[in-house]
Amino acid sequence: MTKEYNFKEIEEKLLKEWEEKKIYKTEEDKSKEKFYTLEMFPYPSGRIHMGHVRNYLIGDVINRFYRMKGKNTLHPMGWDAFGMPAENAAIKSGVHPAKWTYDNIEYMKKEMKRIGFSYDWDREIATCDPEYYRWNQWIFLKMYEKGIVYRKSAVVNWCPNDKTVLANEQVIEGKCWRCDTPVVQKEIPSWFVKITAYADELLEDLKKLEDKWPKAVLTMQKNWIGKSVGATARFKIEGLDEELEIFTTRPDTIFGTTFMAIAPEHPLALKLAEGTEYEEEVKEFVKKYISMSTKDRNIVDEKEGVFTGRYAINPLNNKKIPIYIANYILWGYGTGAIMAVPAHDERDYEFAKKYNLPIIPVIKPEDKDWDFDKEAYTGEGILINSNSFNGLKSSEAREKITEELEKRGIGKKTINYRLRDWNISRQRYWGTPIPIIYCEKCGVVPVPEEDLPVKLPEDVEFTGQGNPLETNEDFINTTCPRCKGKARRETDTMDTFVDSSWYFLRYTDPHNDKKPFDKDKAQYWMPVDVYIGGIEHAVLHLLYSRFFTKFLRDIGLIDIDEPFEKLITQGMVLKKWITIGKFLEILGVDENITVEELKKVIKEKFNI
Repeated sequence: MTKEYNFKEIEEKLLKEWEEKKIYKTEEDKSKEKFYTLEMFPYPSGRIHMGHVRNYLIGDVINRFYRMKGKNTLHPMGWDAFGMPAENAAIKSGVHPAKWTYDNIEYMKKEMKRIGFSYDWDREIATCDPEYYRWNQWIFLKMYEKGIVYRKSAVVNWCPNDKTVLANEQVIEGKCWRCDTPVVQKEIPSWFVKITAYADELLEDLKKLEDKWPKAVLTMQKNWIGKSVGATARFKIEGLDEELEIFTTRPDTIFGTTFMAIAPEHPLALKLAEGTEYEEEVKEFVKKYISMSTKDRNIVDEKEGVFTGRYAINPLNNKKIPIYIANYILWGYGTGAIMAVPAHDERDYEFAKKYNLPIIPVIKPEDKDWDFDKEAYTGEGILINSNSFNGLKSSEAREKITEELEKRGIGKKTINYRLRDWNISRQRYWGTPIPIIYCEKCGVVPVPEEDLPVKLPEDVEFTGQGNPLETNEDFINTTCPRCKGKARRETDTMDTFVDSSWYFLRYTDPHNDKKPFDKDKAQYWMPVDVYIGGIEHAVLHLLYSRFFTKFLRDIGLIDIDEPFEKLITQGMVLKKWITIGKFLEILGVDENITVEELKKVIKEKFNI
């Protein structure tokens, strides 16, 4: 018997045997209890790294464990293959995104097989395959039929040089990440998915996942959905035929409003300052913050703002209130405008102190004194300085003041969500074509199901400027399915998160060419028993997957409410470099040690 393990010869022989015998191939067997293990599938960028290996190794161990226990296990793998890296590679090197992607898939698949992961490769999918993305289009059409997909104008980051929309993360200090051109805001028509229609259920069903998902993920999703019960109120703007609508969870503090604050993105931001001495200052402030990502805005420590030169009128006491544009107000939450009550809100308090604005207490703690010169009081209490509402407890005052707003027709009780509908339009090539046709006679016309998939054309030119589909006449020009007249195709493609929002269902029936998947097969395998991936996907991929599952349930494709039974967020692999000298010091050897002696020490030290 040989004393050395010839891993190359032995492992390659075994791997070949495993593949030929397809020992990990899985079929539905209702006589056996199933177990579905899944790791978040990778983007085929060319190489797998330690972060990938850590993720896949956890899943591999789990799958093998339950397989040995006699369960019918499903452990598939595929590729999240659409997205910007492939298109950027095409712009940079002239390699077509499809070639770049499939070459990388081939390389990464070879690496995974060499490691020996227990995948059923017969179920492999790639989201850039027309046989996959045709079902993205099919689901889009079903959502369109149900009113869950709609089109409206949206303000986006626009690079005038590259003639393309940029994500917030692609805007660096107000400039395009690729060409350094100053980014402008542009309103363009976009396609939205009404995820807000499922906001309550997405929030309520988090209770089903308690003790099964990490608490941090549950908290992030709860906060992202952000359900708040309060009231809306409309404040007239002096000198303009306009109103500012605000949402507040504390209508009991309305008499303490000493200024209004709106987001730099608010449609009235520039209009308010027109013709005032503050116009140029407002323009500079808006320009500074309007292209900053929400993430960056959230971590700005210092509250900053600029006076617009305009005043609002408090609808309950008719007092004039200055209107500011402030960096801590976000357009994506509420109405993008607030009634600022510095005596009872910490951020408003900080802002008021900086700009010497009044601080008027309207809530007095019941059981203690409070020094409003030192800090805001954000708790419950008894109303003061609030006209006829003085003496009421906060909870009662909220009801009474809301009733007064409704009585006067200037507000109402409102449930608000931080969650916003999902803009899925992307002005780029490497993504799922949106299956919509525009006809001068018929208007917006969905592509008939029998004409799916709408395929990406291969003969496109990648200049780095604009969407290549917009200049491809063969793709754009088509025939209206209704009147048979001349028409044009939608050139936007779908956000790549659409691809990953249901792929786990496609794995249950990956070769079905009649529908996304067979209901019986999906019912056997779903939900995924253990899902493994990074916590960075907590409020995008994981939330969208939950939403897609609920929609597909509502149209009768499945009967489950949640896609993932247990979630494991595996953590990050960090690199730590040390010098050779430090390594030798750790081993406790002299730096003049020979290679042969060093090998011996390492074998003894690490028992290898």
